[in-house]
Amino acid sequence: MSDINIKITDREGVAHDIVAPTDMSMNLMEIIRSYELAEEGTIGVCGGMAMCASCQVYVINDPGLEEMGAEEDAMLGEAFHVQENSRLGCQLHIVPEMEGLEVEIAPYP
Repeated sequence: MSDINIKITDREGVAHDIVAPTDMSMNLMEIIRSYELAEEGTIGVCGGMAMCASCQVYVINDPGLEEMGAEEDAMLGEAFHVQENSRLGCQLHIVPEMEGLEVEIAPYP
């Protein structure tokens, strides 16, 4: 089992140091849900299909995330509260290269 350390700041401004597994095919949205860092029904509304932007995060420290795909880019083009460092948590699959990632959960529309 291989775990990485991630820092996630919730919508209340509280920072959480999270240990996330890299061997369970999880994405950042699922990590946020499993640690209950966002109110039920306000994250991953579409189930992780890049269709709602409820899992939008702001990347504070990028240790080397994969490039944004076309679907993610299109969804962020229609979302609220988008910033230059916005990403969709459902599109960020937990891999060892994400060690040290820091994100802040974007406000829920």
